[in-house]
Amino acid sequence: MSRADAQQQDASSSAGKSAPLRQTIVDRSETTFRFLAEPTSVNFGGKVHGGALMKWIDETAYACAAMWSGRYAVTVSVGNIRFRRPVHVGNLVEIRAKIVATGRTSMHIHVSVHAGDPKEGELEMTTDCLVVFVAVDSNGRPMPVPAFEPVTEEQKRLARYAHDVRAALDAIVEMKPDEVASGKV
Repeated sequence: MSRADAQQQDASSSAGKSAPLRQTIVDRSETTFRFLAEPTSVNFGGKVHGGALMKWIDETAYACAAMWSGRYAVTVSVGNIRFRRPVHVGNLVEIRAKIVATGRTSMHIHVSVHAGDPKEGELEMTTDCLVVFVAVDSNGRPMPVPAFEPVTEEQKRLARYAHDVRAALDAIVEMKPDEVASGKV
């Protein structure tokens, strides 16, 4: 008997009926990943490498974008990433991704990373950023996504934040390299 079969048998015998094999996800605008930080992610300083964090952020944001749009999606930008405190090997890591704004084909996703000792049960924010994905078809062409309408005050605040970050990134793209080098900007 496989582990899954044994777990299902335990669940069905304790409940008196078959346990459902599928779980319906109600809120498609949020995704959470949880795992332990492993030694393979360590840098020379003994902490989790920033590149490993960025990979985890991208993977979690992708899952959120795919669930929201129902399509394959590609990363367009990662903006305003802030590394607030280190993640240590052995920490429980929780990455939360939330749709905070949408365009016609784009999804703006706020991602926050929380970590801490799994025995203590308290996680602190270590990193956060805004990731933009675009839904695409099998030929890589952008495809429309469902509109996101912020309802709560937090959602409205994050939508404004996404708009401000997007405006700042657009301004950076418009800069000319010689203006930046000469200090005019």
